Amino acid sequence: MRTGVTIVGAGLGGLTLARVLHVHGIPATVYEAEASPTARSQGGMLDIHDYNGQLAVEAAGLMAEFRSLILEGRQAMRVLDRDGTVLFDKADDGTGGRPEVQRAELRQILLDSLPAGTVRWGHKLSSVRALGEGRYELGFADGSIVTTSVLVGADGAWSRVRPLLTAATPEYTGTSFVETYLFDADTRRPASAKAVGDGSMFAPAPGKGIFAHRERGDTLHTYVELTEPLDWFAAIDFTDAAAATVRIAQEFDGWAPELTALITDGDTAPVWRPHYALPIEHRWDRMPGATLVGDAAHLSAPNGEGANLAMLDGAELGKALAAHPDDVEAALTEYEQAMFTRSSEAATDTTVLVESLFGGNAPHSLVDMFTGGDRAH
Repeated sequence: MRTGVTIVGAGLGGLTLARVLHVHGIPATVYEAEASPTARSQGGMLDIHDYNGQLAVEAAGLMAEFRSLILEGRQAMRVLDRDGTVLFDKADDGTGGRPEVQRAELRQILLDSLPAGTVRWGHKLSSVRALGEGRYELGFADGSIVTTSVLVGADGAWSRVRPLLTAATPEYTGTSFVETYLFDADTRRPASAKAVGDGSMFAPAPGKGIFAHRERGDTLHTYVELTEPLDWFAAIDFTDAAAATVRIAQEFDGWAPELTALITDGDTAPVWRPHYALPIEHRWDRMPGATLVGDAAHLSAPNGEGANLAMLDGAELGKALAAHPDDVEAALTEYEQAMFTRSSEAATDTTVLVESLFGGNAPHSLVDMFTGGDRAH
């Protein structure tokens, strides 16, 4: 390619794209609103799948670094009912294709693999407009302006690049997470630590659930899921951590104490994370010189695939641009057609997963999914 690639967003998708481009000798610049790599928490654990996320890691030439991040034993999985009874328990025998890593550590190996100055921190995109003939002008909050002829929006759920390509906007799915952490759980809350086990724990019921991951050390990361409208959550004052915790815990009155303790005894203030999604068949007409990756392209409710798909998007787009060095449009067309198909398939699978988790037959429907060998898990 005779020109560099401009990427908006330094998440996993944008960084994977920048790294694969670098591997192929194509310059890229990533503009990120956050002031630094440590400006905010990068979230919890990710299981990186052998059929998508790991393919991206391989394309980036970072498999050795990736393997050094794997938390052994964390592919263990169990399903409990509201009384704490174990309905399904699968140990991590080391053969699974979904090793767990910490998101922040995965992001860091991508950052470390890029030439100095590739990521421009503190560049919040405030405007983007088409100049014609496949060229774009980006305006940033600090007053700086950049023009480019290859623009990739990797800027997440509320992408500012997306409106160039499509009028679609994310809509609330009807469910939300409330997140909290429990530190030193093995010694301070042994009953809860035992309930979670060595990896991930699911305790679903119709319309709600308590889920938890064992992260590095004996930290438990809890995700309380509730099927409630936005107004229901808006009525809770999450700036009052104690009151918010009590209100969320009320929804699990009568559940096993080792499960409710994951909420009531959390060491961090509860954080509300509403789930939004784009339409399952979201796609757009080819726009010269511009495209999207990750949540900007195909935001879905949490399904275990989001980060994996974002990384695969970045890798596949990078490989397509390298394969068509003199024809950006051919590269973008090839990338988008494959991406549209895989992202709509994943979004369709999400509807099946949600029904298994929160439908009228939960938790038994989730056990049936696991024992049936469904790929979504």
